[in-house]
Amino acid sequence: MMLKPLPRFCRPSAPACARALFPLVVLATAFALSGCGEKPAEPAAKGGGGGGGGKKGGGGPAPVYVGTVQTKTVPLVIEAIGAVEPMRTTTVRSQVTGTLIKIAIKEGQTVKEGDLLFEIDPRPFENALRSAEADLQKARVQLETARAQVARYKSLTTDQMVSKEQFEKIADTARALESEVQSDESRLATAKLQLEYCSIRAPLTGRTGNIPVHEGDLVRVNEAGGVLVTIHQVSPIYVTFGVPQQYFGSLVRYRASGTLKVKVVPPGIDEKPEDGELTFMDNTVDSSTGTLKLKGTFPNPQQRLWPGQFATVTVTLAAPEVLTVPSSAVQTSQSGQHAYVVKADKTAELRPITVERVFEADAVVSKGLTEGETIVVEGQLRVLPGKPVDIKTPGAPPGGGKGKGKGKGDKGGKGGESGKGAESGEGKKKDGESKEKKAP
Repeated sequence: MMLKPLPRFCRPSAPACARALFPLVVLATAFALSGCGEKPAEPAAKGGGGGGGGKKGGGGPAPVYVGTVQTKTVPLVIEAIGAVEPMRTTTVRSQVTGTLIKIAIKEGQTVKEGDLLFEIDPRPFENALRSAEADLQKARVQLETARAQVARYKSLTTDQMVSKEQFEKIADTARALESEVQSDESRLATAKLQLEYCSIRAPLTGRTGNIPVHEGDLVRVNEAGGVLVTIHQVSPIYVTFGVPQQYFGSLVRYRASGTLKVKVVPPGIDEKPEDGELTFMDNTVDSSTGTLKLKGTFPNPQQRLWPGQFATVTVTLAAPEVLTVPSSAVQTSQSGQHAYVVKADKTAELRPITVERVFEADAVVSKGLTEGETIVVEGQLRVLPGKPVDIKTPGAPPGGGKGKGKGKGDKGGKGGESGKGAESGEGKKKDGESKEKKAP
């Protein structure tokens, strides 16, 4: 099969193809030129790069707040969590069996030592008292009679009118009656004591708790659970707490020089501390926890400390004068603790330091700084050793403000921040020129 050649008018010629592709090439070139004209204007419109002033601000002095190395009186303290305990606690029970006829107090009432709490029916004990008095009186009369006989028979024995055996029998009777009188006196004292037990009084000054009995109840001696009321002494009061055993040496050393002050902050809205003294140090260290038990005594006049509370305890060992810096000035890195010192030429120096302890907002420095030096307390993130710093006053922002010009070409950004300044205006101008070229 033979292929026939195409007609002449169907064969494409080189000049014709060129003329057909020329409009496409022109159109692609126009798109490329328009794209190149718009790209430089984008950073200027966004304001991300900023002008020359923005770059200059980024390498300028770092804005910081500064403080001074000072000598202060900083107390040496030990902090712990303690529990409030009453100094004295008593559980009131009945010492006689009888009917409770009167409750003279209320739950939660503050009572004084000797105040009447409860009263038990005294009539059975009054009868027992009268019987004991009668028995004693009878024994005393018999004793007087026996003593008179002894005196009379003694003279008859001297005259040998009464045998010796008969006299000794009368004397033995008198001695037996003396013992009986003593026994009756003891029974009378017991009857009086039982009658006194009918009026139950407060053995100490304190605050009463729950009262589980009611008037008319029968109370018994040594009855299981027969507690009438519990009284806690809350003024003064104890706070018991434990400290790690490594503080034992310091406690002994500072306690030997005087009484150690203790402060307690009870939980609640009012965080005013209560002042007291360290009054007890246990004679052994708890081997299971490695802590030493201590007790502080507090007057507690307003009864802000309550039995069973947990409170923050601070023991003040001493109050020495030490070199301090604000705790925010201390920085920590892999090489240790350091601080930035501002020298006279307003440049920063990285200074390794040794922090002995921190108390509230002050850090006690034992090595690396001298009194009167100026240190950076805020803004360390932008500080470089040997570079200048810009010291700000309190209340001023540590960084610069934002640029003000928005494509007007009047001013650049401030403080190293990229503003929309002159370069942004130039970018828009170039953008406008490219659009004019593209319009035809």
